[in-house]
Amino acid sequence: MKEDPIWGEFMTEDPEHVSDLKEDKIPFSPVVSEHPLSAAIVEMLKTIYDPEIPVNIYELGLIYRVTIDESNHVHIQMTLTTPGCPVAQTFPDHIRQTIEGVEGVNGVEVEIVWDPPWTQDNMTEEAKLMLGLL
Repeated sequence: MKEDPIWGEFMTEDPEHVSDLKEDKIPFSPVVSEHPLSAAIVEMLKTIYDPEIPVNIYELGLIYRVTIDESNHVHIQMTLTTPGCPVAQTFPDHIRQTIEGVEGVNGVEVEIVWDPPWTQDNMTEEAKLMLGLL
């Protein structure tokens, strides 16, 4: 079995099997560090809404990874719905300021990544229901 950087242990030598796993079998889920602050940070992320879509950024699937180090410094990897998003320059700072409001957090870095690109498949079922996509 090969280790794939995105799909990890789910990468196999059988291309048909990999296709099944990527398409329908494994829903998108952000990677969140196991840490005492994790739940509070995720709840705070759920209070931040995309300015153009009435869904919070966590349910929308814009958050890819949240890591918290031993000093309670938070690093968030996220994406935007499109590279040309009108809030691309200001949104990361808004998210940083919001997460800095979580008690115990000692700094926040928000990194915008474009790989993998965001798709509607990243959205939770709740988000899809809210937007009439299911």
